[in-house]
Parts: sequence; C-alpha cells; structure tokens
Amino acid sequence: MTFREEQEMREHEMLSEYAAFSDQSQGRDVYEEPCDIRTIYQRDRDRILHCKSFRRLKHKTQVFLTPDDDHYRTRLTHTLEVAQIARTIARTLKLNEDLTEAIALGHDLGHTPFGHAGERTLTRCSGRPFNHNEQSVRIVEKLENKGKGLNLSVEVRDGILNHKTSLMPKTLEGQVVRISDKIAYVNHDIDDAIRGNILKESDLPENVTDILGHTTRDRLNCLIHDAINNSCGKEIVSLSPEISEALGNLRQYMFKYLYTNPIAKCEEKKADMMLELLYNYYMEDVSRLTNECVELILTGEDQRTVVCDYIAGMTDNYATQQFRDIYVPKSWKGGA
Repeated sequence: MTFREEQEMREHEMLSEYAAFSDQSQGRDVYEEPCDIRTIYQRDRDRILHCKSFRRLKHKTQVFLTPDDDHYRTRLTHTLEVAQIARTIARTLKLNEDLTEAIALGHDLGHTPFGHAGERTLTRCSGRPFNHNEQSVRIVEKLENKGKGLNLSVEVRDGILNHKTSLMPKTLEGQVVRISDKIAYVNHDIDDAIRGNILKESDLPENVTDILGHTTRDRLNCLIHDAINNSCGKEIVSLSPEISEALGNLRQYMFKYLYTNPIAKCEEKKADMMLELLYNYYMEDVSRLTNECVELILTGEDQRTVVCDYIAGMTDNYATQQFRDIYVPKSWKGGA
C-alpha cells in the first residue's frame, strides 16, 4: 500500500461524511497515474503554488494601487489569508483541508493588474464581460505550463470558478473558500483603510460592529466561529442569518466609503487609460504579443480573448513598464 493510499484511508476514518474524499474525485480531464505520496488534491495544491501565475500575485493590487507602505495587502497576501481562514474552518468541520487549500490558493489567479479596475477596463475594451473567476479557470486549464494547463481536478476547478458571492460551489470545501474570501477581504480591507487614514474604527456602523466586533481580530473571530457553528453537520456551509446580514451591511458600507472612495481610488483613471492604450496597441498588431499568444490566435482563439489573457497576466509593475517602453519618449543620446 502506498503512502497516498494510507492517507486516503485515513480520510474516510477522520473526515465528515460530507467531505470530498480524495479517492472519490471526478479526476482530471487528462488521465495521469496517481502519485505514490500525494493525494490528487495535494498535487493540485502544489501545482498551483509552483505556477507562474501564483508568483505574479505578489505584484498585483488588492485595493490600493502602488502603495508606498509595504504592509498593505497585495493579491498574494489576500490569497494566503483566505487560505488560512478556509483551512481553519475546513479542519474544524472535518472537511478535506487539501482540497480547500488548493481552491483558496487558485481562486484569484485570473485577476488583472490594478485590481477590479483592470477587470472593468478589459470588459469595456473587449466589449464582453471579463470575470476574474472565469479567467482563473482559463489559466489553470489552458494558459499555464506553455499552453498545456495544470490539468487540475474537477473539484478544484469548480471551487475556483464558483467562489464569487453570486455562485455556489458543488463541494463544501469550495463553499468554505467562498465564505472565507469575503471574511478575509472585508476585514483586511478595513485594516488597510485604517492604516491609510481613510477610515477610523469609530467610522464603522455601530449596528454592524455591535454584532461582529469592534476590532479586526474580534470580527474575524466572530465570523469564523459563526461559519463553523452554523455549518457543523450540515450539507451546506453558510453563516447564520444575523451574522450574514451584518456582514452584508458591512460590505455595503465598504463599497460606499472605501471601494469607491476618491482618495483610495485616485489613481484608477490613470490605470484605466494605461490598460486601454495597451489593449489597443496589441490589438493593432498581434506580432507584438508573445509567441505563445500568437500561437493561440493561429489555432483559432479570438484575438480579443488572447490580448485580454496577455494584459490580465501582467503585474502592476510590468504593465506600467510596458506602457513606459511603448508610449513614453526615451532620452536621446547623440554620438560622441
């Protein structure tokens, strides 16, 4: 018996009846011989962790564009916070922690540079919706590994695709990530806003903080405990009605006073203009794209899709540098 098979047996002994068991996965689109050490979800987690798209998250905006302070969240630190919250909930509910972690680490791979502002720009420029959750799946299915994709399991891809509030993953592990994503970003965005002197703790609505807590730590503690207590022994992972309503009210407050705040978002118009110019530049001449992108177009991919792929894969820094190289005049140096 391999070590992987021993782990799969232990899952049946230790996990909830509602967990996604590794040996019952629907598998991969392309069959692979199982690893003798790792379960299918452990392999998926490792593939995401080692892929280029994951590494680029460290230089992609969460809320604040190009902050001077190193302590503001990036898309990578957000992802790690989601993974930790999700693992805590999954472990306590006796769900598959490896599947949960894989989904959490991969859920935001498709985010554009400059956060949701970049998403809106590509939507406008391409004339069709650009959604980061769908792009995350496209990355792991087709764009990573020189066009071969990561060949992840059905369950991991389902969790990545359906992590948005308006959607619902099929596995409880995916549902854990869906809730953990909201728990993480609402709380760490408040923390960053307080650090940036955009909000004060006392500004938050009392009808929310009296329920969820008056500090980031207390709110995280409240939300995580509620998700666990309200989901234990059930076939769905959810918050209790009171806590869910309070979190929804807090999200509405954040959209009104942070996510559209002119101080926090003062650079977004520049980012929008810059990405639009880059989009038009690559649409004018596909030979300006990488060889991999050109090959996708030659094999029948829509040019708008491939240009969006290329721009969405950029970090904030790389997009800015590309803009400089293309549109900003360089100093002229005459001969001696």
